[in-house]
Amino acid sequence: MKKTIGIALIGSLVFLGCKETKKQENLDMDSDPTYGVNGISPPEVMKEVEITPISHATAVLHWNDITIYVDPVGGTEAFEGQQKPDLILVTDIHGDHFSLETLEALDTEKAKIMMPQAVADKMPDEFTPQIDVLNNGDFKERYDINVEAIPMYNLRDEAKDFHIKGRGNGYLLNMGDERIYFSGDTEDIPEMRNLKDIDKAFVCMNLPYTMTVKSAAEAVLDFKPKQVYPYHYRGKPDVSDVAKFKELVNTGNPDIEVVLLDWYPNEDY
Repeated sequence: MKKTIGIALIGSLVFLGCKETKKQENLDMDSDPTYGVNGISPPEVMKEVEITPISHATAVLHWNDITIYVDPVGGTEAFEGQQKPDLILVTDIHGDHFSLETLEALDTEKAKIMMPQAVADKMPDEFTPQIDVLNNGDFKERYDINVEAIPMYNLRDEAKDFHIKGRGNGYLLNMGDERIYFSGDTEDIPEMRNLKDIDKAFVCMNLPYTMTVKSAAEAVLDFKPKQVYPYHYRGKPDVSDVAKFKELVNTGNPDIEVVLLDWYPNEDY
């Protein structure tokens, strides 16, 4: 009888210990600033990334109640109906990627803004507390998103002055289980071709500023993202043929899904 009581008592203590541990785990999650701040959810309930093309190189991403603006240009009217940004990524100094007027017009008071030094040099002092300067190879974590700055530059001699190596950034976002790449303005550089385990890749293609459809397709076939989104393709229609890009990718590797979004709603592409 004593042995039975002893076993029961031990079992009760273990059970209480388990309950206390579980309670403490929940307490830790509630008190951990990683969760419950800015709408961030625990990892086990993370949502899929929602992508909204705005125009050309500009996009809005929504993930776990976090809103990300990529290369915001076009003024406030371009972002009507969108949530305020928590994180802003700027790739380069050119006007189709960096618009100080847009950044000043938008409600960015609570946003963190990641940009290369060349862009930061053009920002007014009042933005300084919000800015994270990332140069090629740097990375920073904000809102449980790890952002890595990937080089972007031209290879062709006649185009090298458009995008000089080291000035601008492509970005690789690690968001939960997804790895999302934005090329920025670049050609099919080794740093792109050597990317691994990319879920979604946004790849530019327009001459004379970036690369041909053929070069873009060959790069994609090298690094094999699960999905590729052609963007930043405004230019001469005969050299920015996204249907041709899709054909080249699907012929080379049918497992890569080519997703065509409407980046130019007011133009005939």
